[in-house]
Amino acid sequence: MLKKIVAVLLSTFTAAALAVPLGSQSVLVVEDDTGKVILEKNADVQVPIASLTKLMTAMVVLDAKQDMKEAIEIDRADVDMLKHSASRVPVGASIARANVLQLALMSSDNRAAASLARTYPGGMENFRRAVNAKIHALGLTHTVIEEPTGLSPHNRSTATDLVKMAHAASLYPEITRITTDKRDLINIKGRDVEYHNTNRLVGAKGWDVGLSKTGYTEEAGRCLIMRFRSGGKNNTLVLLNAKANSARLNDAVNIRRLIVGPEARSLEQPRLLKASARVRAERPKMVKAAAKVKHERKAKIVKTSVKTKKHAVKASRRESREM
Repeated sequence: MLKKIVAVLLSTFTAAALAVPLGSQSVLVVEDDTGKVILEKNADVQVPIASLTKLMTAMVVLDAKQDMKEAIEIDRADVDMLKHSASRVPVGASIARANVLQLALMSSDNRAAASLARTYPGGMENFRRAVNAKIHALGLTHTVIEEPTGLSPHNRSTATDLVKMAHAASLYPEITRITTDKRDLINIKGRDVEYHNTNRLVGAKGWDVGLSKTGYTEEAGRCLIMRFRSGGKNNTLVLLNAKANSARLNDAVNIRRLIVGPEARSLEQPRLLKASARVRAERPKMVKAAAKVKHERKAKIVKTSVKTKKHAVKASRRESREM
């Protein structure tokens, strides 16, 4: 009997988890304070991670403790020759390293990320060594990062490793601040240019986001790392290889609903019921008003009809006289 009860409980939990429609190919949602896994799908499958790479780039750059006010000149070497991705950062622009970091994280600019690695102490080779050392220090056993932007499909990881990376990145105040900015103005070549966060959920109503990074390449699909507070708890979410931006967004929304649960949603029902009762109470007034309007229209039509007939008779008499 006990085995049957356990089987029913397990099947109920599994059904509840499967009831959340997921468009992403790999998913992991973890409760930060306890490490409890809320939802998992192919969490240990190694896949390309696109611009999620830039969280690692940012950590390594900040670890180097370079002068963040120092100006970096964007070079032709920073231009994406692999995917030919667009950039609003022109070659020749001189931008403070702090703003370059902001461009790389908030608006996921590839030239910005490339320039951070190029100007790393000792150049690109030392940057790669620092990345590998960081990967080892964080225990990311299934993560490979070869370049700073995420454009290469050889930058690969798992949802399990990326939860660890998100936790590490959340310990950097600069990263949490930048990735949760909805928009910002950055002066480029004497002109203020507005840049927006690539994650639409940042600043959205009802979302308390503590860390965010999106990613996309053809090989990686739509990706997202996000730490957020919901249901009174802090959570980390990793979505990999969604086929469309809408699928990635829907996954995040549906997962949040799962975390909030029916108990929290039921708190809104009394307000809905009150509103419904108020509408029903107002219906008699609406019916009376409608009847009044209908009566007034009918009376007006009758008066107009009588007036029209009198006018027609007079006009007929006048026309007969003119003929």
